[in-house]
Amino acid sequence: MFEQTEFFHQLGQINPILWAVFIPLFLAIYFLPTVVAMFRNRRHLGKIFLANIPAGFSWIAWMALIIWAFTGKQKKPAEQTA
Repeated sequence: MFEQTEFFHQLGQINPILWAVFIPLFLAIYFLPTVVAMFRNRRHLGKIFLANIPAGFSWIAWMALIIWAFTGKQKKPAEQTA
């Protein structure tokens, strides 16, 4: 059986450079719906971000957020200055 102490021992054996590459890459993919909504100037950016925090653990919810980020309504010019 795979023990918890063995897991942490193997985790400690991973190269720090690999961690330095993996963590930013993981966060970029995890928050991809928020980044897409930000660059596409979506009206519901805050809601997409808040939903992205727990939804990142579910592929179905994450894909729904990606779709929302690509197809949502854009901010009106008056909303962009506020």
